[in-house]
Order: sequence, then C-alpha cells, then structure tokens
Amino acid sequence: MNEKDYVKEAYRSILRSDFAEAIVCFEAAIAASPGDAEVRYRCSITYARSGMLDKAALHARAAVKLDGTKPEYKLHLQHLQALMLVQAAKRLLEDEAEGGRNPYHPVTLLKEAISLDPLYGDAYVWLAIAHSRLNEHLEAISVLKEVMSLHPDDSGLHQLMKELQKSLQNYMQ
Repeated sequence: MNEKDYVKEAYRSILRSDFAEAIVCFEAAIAASPGDAEVRYRCSITYARSGMLDKAALHARAAVKLDGTKPEYKLHLQHLQALMLVQAAKRLLEDEAEGGRNPYHPVTLLKEAISLDPLYGDAYVWLAIAHSRLNEHLEAISVLKEVMSLHPDDSGLHQLMKELQKSLQNYMQ
C-alpha cells in the first residue's frame, strides 16, 4: 500500500472507533512518506485523542518542522504543550508533598499553558485553584472571571466562583 491508502485505512478505523488501528495506519503512512507534514499532523491528532500526548507532541513538532507555514500545525502543537503543562501542574497540586517544595511552580506552569493556548479553559480553572491554595483568593477570582468570559454559561464555573468567594470571606475573617 502507498501513503494515501494507509491514510484512507486510518480514517476507516477512526469511523469504527478503532483508534489503535488508526495510529498503526498513520504510522505506516509516515514510514511510506516521512516528509509529509499533513500525515504527521493527522497522526498527532489521533494520538492526542487517544491520550498519548508525548507521541502526539512528537508528531506535531515534526509537522511544524516539515511545514512551518501552516498555522493549524503550530496551534495544535501549542495546544498539546498547554495540555502537558496543565497535566504537570495538576500532578503537583494533587501531590501535597511535591507541591510543598515550590508552591508557585504549578502557577508558573499554568501561566505558561495559558500563554500557549489562551482559549484552553482548564488551564484557567487550575490556575484559579492554584492561587486559591496559596491564599491568593483575589487573584484566583480574577483568573476565574477570565475563563467565565470564555464560557459564560458553564454552571460549574459559577459554582467554583461561589466557592472561591467563600474562601476569600473565610480568609478575611
């Protein structure tokens, strides 16, 4: 089979929700035509949807390197990098002992994630949580207001805002 046949088979696999097979097909297409940025990009998307962010980022970087003129390749790579930074920050926030070493490290990671992908709402939510844990409640509320402007109808964000406002009131007492 040639590269195009592998890509067609990858899409057939995706339609069957067989993402593992789709990845195999995309990888075969890449082996058949390693310089095809579009196949790398599409393979990256499939890896990302399967939760394999490291592999997704590897192919996204390759796509950008092969064809840096496509803004969608760069945006996809930046989104993947933001996802990975948020995951790292969440791990630090969830691991109290590790987070205690440098309590501002998650904040730094989350701010970098937001700079890479300003539309990634989860990064704002986790940044608000990180600020709140540092008793920086006004900053947490400010960050949450930013994400609420992106998602004004999200009831979960409104609930989190109430909790942050309550935390601020308790802190002030």
